[in-house]
Amino acid sequence: MNTLTATAVGIGIGPMIRHWRERRRMSQLYLASEAEISSRHLSFIETGRAAPSRAMVLRLAEYLEVPLRERNELLTAAGFAPVFRERALTDQSMQPARTAVEQILKGHEPYPALAIDRHWNLVSANGAVAALIADADPSLLEPPVNVLRLSLHPQGLASKIANLGQWRAHLLERLERQIALTADLELSALRDELKRYPGGSGWNDAGESSIVIPFVLSTAAGPLSFISTTMMFGTPIDITLSELAIELFFPADEATAAAFRR
Repeated sequence: MNTLTATAVGIGIGPMIRHWRERRRMSQLYLASEAEISSRHLSFIETGRAAPSRAMVLRLAEYLEVPLRERNELLTAAGFAPVFRERALTDQSMQPARTAVEQILKGHEPYPALAIDRHWNLVSANGAVAALIADADPSLLEPPVNVLRLSLHPQGLASKIANLGQWRAHLLERLERQIALTADLELSALRDELKRYPGGSGWNDAGESSIVIPFVLSTAAGPLSFISTTMMFGTPIDITLSELAIELFFPADEATAAAFRR
């Protein structure tokens, strides 16, 4: 286990609930009101004077937006069995999800698209991604390939990203939000590693005509500019699916679209 909540299992469910409430910057009164229980009862749960039921643990976790993996830890700390399964994408039961992911990646060609897990490790990618990362240092392409490390490492894509300072700041801010949501220590370690890489820290000027932060890659065919969007499964009850994200890159200008059409 590698989350902050995992380190708190030994001290009971109460402090863990309080930990997540404080991370979400909620008062006891606010959380109790949202969960439709008395603030006195919530206080008793947090101090260990009352033992929450299985339903209450799941109810509080829902309002605290605790990720599924960490909800299992809360249940275990409260003396209940975990309820959310974690199956590999290769599991037969995951075939519909696996097919959907591959269809999205393939269907997005000729533009880049990839799927990543909760630690930004590459799960799958289409042919356009393979072409863009082919010149990276081979050590960065050994499985598991970490997409953030590959992007910002000096021997990865960093030397080819025309707006490195801007893109680096965007990725680090996104990573910080993920850490705030999950309290994942492995992500915290990755953030600290990425911050040590050179590349500047400013957002730079995106230009008056820009609508989003672009990803601009310098290539032999000229600069390729992309805008990105993220897809996730809408109603997952499996941990693997809840943590899977699909990143789709679209041309940000006509020159990039024309380059890929050629």
